[in-house]
Amino acid sequence: MPAALLSRYWWQPAFVLALLLIGLPYWWIPYRQLNLPDALLGPGLVVLAVLALAVRAWSGKGWWPVTLRLGAAVPAVVMLRVIFDVVRVPSSHNLWPFELVMALLLGGAVAGAGALLGSLLARVMHIGARDEP
Repeated sequence: MPAALLSRYWWQPAFVLALLLIGLPYWWIPYRQLNLPDALLGPGLVVLAVLALAVRAWSGKGWWPVTLRLGAAVPAVVMLRVIFDVVRVPSSHNLWPFELVMALLLGGAVAGAGALLGSLLARVMHIGARDEP
């Protein structure tokens, strides 16, 4: 049973870790000082790339599932901020769809690069990447 759980829920611990490491510094920035995508840049994105590399190399999951699931941590961070700020001040985040698109592109690029490096690492070291969806 544990192997089946790991096979099914492989991405969730990495997603939560990336969400927190990217989100905590971002959520503490005052709204008036918020500037995307600069506010998202930091060590959390490096951790996201490393997580995508590790998950891709050792989970046996394909490049697309790793990139899509782990890359979604960045737009999730932005969406949580938008929801929280709009509840407090409804007129804030008038352009939230653009914020979300920027976060999607950034998260996808970082997770995709990490997953690509994980594919290369798995190929060179002959470890667990089997290209399963």
